[in-house]
Amino acid sequence: MNLSDNLSLNEVIKSDTAIKNGIDNNPTEEHLKALKTIANEVFQPIRDYFDVPIAISSGYRSRALNIAIKGSATSQHCKGEALDLDADVFGRVTNAEIYNYIKDNLEFDQLIWEFGTDDEPNWVHVSYTAKKANRKMLLKAYKVNGKSHYKVL
Repeated sequence: MNLSDNLSLNEVIKSDTAIKNGIDNNPTEEHLKALKTIANEVFQPIRDYFDVPIAISSGYRSRALNIAIKGSATSQHCKGEALDLDADVFGRVTNAEIYNYIKDNLEFDQLIWEFGTDDEPNWVHVSYTAKKANRKMLLKAYKVNGKSHYKVL
């Protein structure tokens, strides 16, 4: 099943942790609707603009999967409203280029420069919600003593 022209449901629900631990990571109908929205409002415009494949390093997470990976209890991944994009998998575009394109051209709820350096994040987290106004919140993730922190930009 495709969520958009260039994004399949399988790409968004794939999780090595879920497979390894026998965790069901299939979305509900409500989550599927949210996934189709972010796929068409955020992922597909990026894919069309750069015209290169873009990998999803983390998409939908069931509550059980989110607990297994020690994700945030309020993660939008669990609602089908967030994607982690990683250009490094295929190359031809950088994570910084993806981040800046989203920031300058698309509607989003949260956009996070995930770790990396000042020039290049390790990946880009983007969320989008159709249930309320998107906040257009810009954040940068960093670690202190192994614990993740977020700075508002």
